[in-house]
Amino acid sequence: MRPVALVTGARRGIGRATCAALAAKGYDILGCDVAQDGADETAAAVAELGGRFGFRLCDVADLDSVATMVEWAWAEWGGVEALVNNAGVGAMQRGDILDVTPQSWDRCLDINARGAFFASQHVARRMIADGAPRRGHRALVFISSANAFLASPDRAEYTASKTAVSMLARCFALRLAEDGIPVYDIRPGVIRTDMTAAVAARYSQRIAEGLSPIRRWGEAEDVANAIAALVSGAIPFSTGDAFHVDGGLHIPRL
Repeated sequence: MRPVALVTGARRGIGRATCAALAAKGYDILGCDVAQDGADETAAAVAELGGRFGFRLCDVADLDSVATMVEWAWAEWGGVEALVNNAGVGAMQRGDILDVTPQSWDRCLDINARGAFFASQHVARRMIADGAPRRGHRALVFISSANAFLASPDRAEYTASKTAVSMLARCFALRLAEDGIPVYDIRPGVIRTDMTAAVAARYSQRIAEGLSPIRRWGEAEDVANAIAALVSGAIPFSTGDAFHVDGGLHIPRL
């Protein structure tokens, strides 16, 4: 039987690309998202690569919804070997840090950090229980951001949430190492997705001017391929590490 990966935020962008990349590595895929739009395209991408795909509506900021999603994964699919915490949102509006609203702060922290924490907690409890499936490599993945360490005061709430996500990866790595479950932090840089569409012209100019040593946009597939390599066991003597998928953006320069 093929191992199963649960991917949050699976209907588009990095989530859809991750579902396809993991299917190519031999995983069946469970996807969840807050809306149905785009899920059929993700299902088709997985099927084309020989994988089964199940989809469920789930808002990771709603803890009851998260618990129900994990119950479904075990009841209908016999559990999961991998969880990819991909669901995320940006700031409601970029601008002066002095104008950040409680609503935008809570939204970023609730979805990006709180949702990833409790989804991981629910899945990890079941992964280490007696009788948990062992159909392939097991792993947890948190997708943080280059903003886990690069400050952007025009979206401070987003950077705070992604810094939290990066720390969560390390905390879960320490807890789950004894159970043989590695945990990884993926830090995308400037990636071409719906989230960056509104500022595409600005970033295209900055990339051309040398924002990152590799002078091109990152694509969703760049991130997905890194996730799939780690989840499938390509770097087995590693846990809690942050993997930069950013064209070298993270390299300090003088």
